[in-house]
Amino acid sequence: MRIANLSGRLVLITEHGTAVDVEQLSEGRFSADPQAVYPRWAEFRAWAATAELADGVPFSATDLGAPAPAPRQILAIGLNYRDHAAESGFAVPDGLPPVFTKFVSSLTGPVTDVALPADGQTDWEVELVAVIGAPAYRVAEENAWDHVAGLTVGQDISERRTQLAGPVPQFSLGKSYPGFAPTGPYLVTADSFDDPDDLALGCSINGEDVQKGRTSELLLSVPVLIARLSAVLPLSPGDILFTGTPAGVGLGRKPQRWLADGDELVSYVTGIGELRQRFHI
Repeated sequence: MRIANLSGRLVLITEHGTAVDVEQLSEGRFSADPQAVYPRWAEFRAWAATAELADGVPFSATDLGAPAPAPRQILAIGLNYRDHAAESGFAVPDGLPPVFTKFVSSLTGPVTDVALPADGQTDWEVELVAVIGAPAYRVAEENAWDHVAGLTVGQDISERRTQLAGPVPQFSLGKSYPGFAPTGPYLVTADSFDDPDDLALGCSINGEDVQKGRTSELLLSVPVLIARLSAVLPLSPGDILFTGTPAGVGLGRKPQRWLADGDELVSYVTGIGELRQRFHI
């Protein structure tokens, strides 16, 4: 099953790639608000499994918003791929990798224009993103997928000067400029994949591949992350989890490379879709 946020309304995406309005199809049983579906995720899944979808309407990707546009929490994981830890000059974390947040004001949909900070060093980090679909606190790893509504594509865009400035790093601040957390285009349920723990992901700049990887290479998988995080704090329906990025970021290159005026960044996770960001000064 695929859902999306189309012009601020919750829609189901048909097998033909058209959109069906959930509020209209359910005759008001479910709200048009995309965020409101997550606290009722089990009920929604049961209804959607038997709903007879109409033909749906075509739409433009530019009208899509973030699948979970107003989460209580955005949690992000650093150094969760061995090759990315190496290119960043860090040892592989022993235990839980670094955890930070991207502030909710940075969250956007899949197709956007992003302003580059002045005199910055803005980097790219494609990631698989999980959205929580049931309250999770002290969840066992073997049960963790039961608490996931679905998966989407994310970019953890990072302003490295801000992130690494000062006596201690400012990870959350450097990763939270406006537009620095695009997600989408759809939320796809785990049962839609042959193996939700092994998905190809990557990104390109102006058609040049810069990152490629597979989520099977994550040091801590989605279920392990949910188990480890929920051992410390409750995860709420609609919360967003950025799971980490593979090697190929600008920081780790020699010479280092940063996003520039006019660049187009295209990011994907196979089976979900792509993000498209255009950068400008």
